[in-house]
Amino acid sequence: MAVLQIYDKLLQFPLFQGMSRDDLEIVAGHTRFGFQKVAAGRQVISVGDACNNLYFLINGTLRIETFGDEHRYTVVEQMSAPYILQQEGIFGYYQRYTHNFYALTDVNFLTLDKEEVVRLSEDFLVFRLNLMNHFATQTQKLIRWQWRRSPQTLQERIVRFLSSHCLYPAGPKTFYILMERLAEEVNDSRLNVSRVLNKLQAEGFIELHRGRIEIPQLERLLM
Repeated sequence: MAVLQIYDKLLQFPLFQGMSRDDLEIVAGHTRFGFQKVAAGRQVISVGDACNNLYFLINGTLRIETFGDEHRYTVVEQMSAPYILQQEGIFGYYQRYTHNFYALTDVNFLTLDKEEVVRLSEDFLVFRLNLMNHFATQTQKLIRWQWRRSPQTLQERIVRFLSSHCLYPAGPKTFYILMERLAEEVNDSRLNVSRVLNKLQAEGFIELHRGRIEIPQLERLLM
């Protein structure tokens, strides 16, 4: 990929925003970026793969699968470019991917190995601050989460469960979960959960199928 093309792609990502034109030209011209293309339907990354590189999605849409610890439910989401795959996984005590990533359409990535990430953070203050801001923001959100107002109704508990298990609070989501399991998660009866879900379906917020809940637009459910 030409330097000018890389320069244009980097501008899409928060890690490089705020950098001067001169610095971005240096990054685009002197950084060892990889380029990877994956055809629609192929798997990009599996749960448990080592997170040794940053994957910058520059074109296309991904399907992302996340599993509960006991594998009794699965959440499926879509994410379109620009997007960085599990940026936080490249550092910390668990440097492995915790989601499955599939190419929903043909996708293209710029890749950057960990050594290059460390070098960029050493050489460019803005890059380092952007990286720190990403990690700090995630930490602040997690700390703040426990102080949120507790759900007051069963519907609020169900919506909280659904939203808290998504990577991004908007767009289409699919939950593969049995009614009994959802009832356990929200600490209520299967019958009561069924009533609330059918109410949400009647209002157009979700679509119910056997063992599956489709949410066309999560942001509507959260309003």
